[in-house]
Amino acid sequence: YIRPGTNPKVPKGVKSYIDKYVQDVWVIPIINPQAKERVDYPTQKPEKLLERIIKASSDEGCIVADFFAGSGTTAAVAEKLGRRWIVSDIGKPACMIMRKRLIDQDAKPFLYQAIGDYQKELFGTSEFRRVYDLANVVLSLYGAIPFSNTDVAHRNLGYVKGTRTLVYVDSPSKLTGYNTLRKAQELRGNFMGGWKKVIVLGWNFVADIGQIIQNLNDPNLEVLVIPPDLIDRLKTKASYRKLIDSGQIRFSSLQYLSVKPIERVIDENDESKERLIVELENYVLLSPDALPLADKDREKLREVIERDPLALIEYWSIDPDYDGKVFRSKWQDYRENTKGAEQFSVVRSVELRVEKKVGKRKVCVKAVDVFGFESVAIQEV
Repeated sequence: YIRPGTNPKVPKGVKSYIDKYVQDVWVIPIINPQAKERVDYPTQKPEKLLERIIKASSDEGCIVADFFAGSGTTAAVAEKLGRRWIVSDIGKPACMIMRKRLIDQDAKPFLYQAIGDYQKELFGTSEFRRVYDLANVVLSLYGAIPFSNTDVAHRNLGYVKGTRTLVYVDSPSKLTGYNTLRKAQELRGNFMGGWKKVIVLGWNFVADIGQIIQNLNDPNLEVLVIPPDLIDRLKTKASYRKLIDSGQIRFSSLQYLSVKPIERVIDENDESKERLIVELENYVLLSPDALPLADKDREKLREVIERDPLALIEYWSIDPDYDGKVFRSKWQDYRENTKGAEQFSVVRSVELRVEKKVGKRKVCVKAVDVFGFESVAIQEV
């Protein structure tokens, strides 16, 4: 770096390059604390900086990519400059901030998708060569006692001492869904004489896991989420003892959303259109006590759940033509949005105008709660 205004002694023919370099120093002001673009993300960059980079390296219609997108400045600026964009981040908070930021600036419809299986990837690079070894560690961290390894088929099973509670740990290479829960129910009924309750600990879940649990309607079946960063925190098979002693590992509750029966009516003003009336019904925390909260905050959470569980929704969106694979949002709302009913509440119902479709249509509603967990409700109408 050459400080502007200095006159360094350099060989002939080099000074002109230094002069040019000094003139090309970019002076970008910091983001004003009151600026609309500020989202209070630790690594947020000024939009003016990204504007200069994007203009210098692309034309309108080009695709701009940022795979460590953070607060989403690259996408926000690319959108304003008429570029297409692809952005990603491994952190869920970053993805939520990006999504809200783009909606705030009235971006064109975009695809938001969670891809990759980080637990499976981490497991493949960890020192755990067998799923059963990892399952035993998870059981111990939960506070359950693993059964003897003599029965290979049931090495992922344990029990809570002094109770008739069976604990089943699913594989990080699987999506926990209907088959897993039915297997857990069967084990509860016949393994070693039967048990009163079964707890399923899962890493990854099918999109409609909430509906599956709701349909099973089994009060003696509990489903909890294994911390997604657990494998990374374990590092080695021996390090879990330190985690047990710390008491910092919490198995979060699995949230699920329910939606009232969706109404589908022909638009009286245009027969090529139809209207979908979508209304949120309830939001359920299966086990709020499992969340890592202080006692006073947990008590406040119980009060909110009893009074208005839908107040826990941070964001929800609708795909009126869900194909079962890729969720494409056609409408969304979030807390503190000017369209919201109240400052800290999302709207509870919406009338969505869409192209008329022959036959049934699959409507998918996706919600994110204040803890960052996603849940999905799907209806055919």
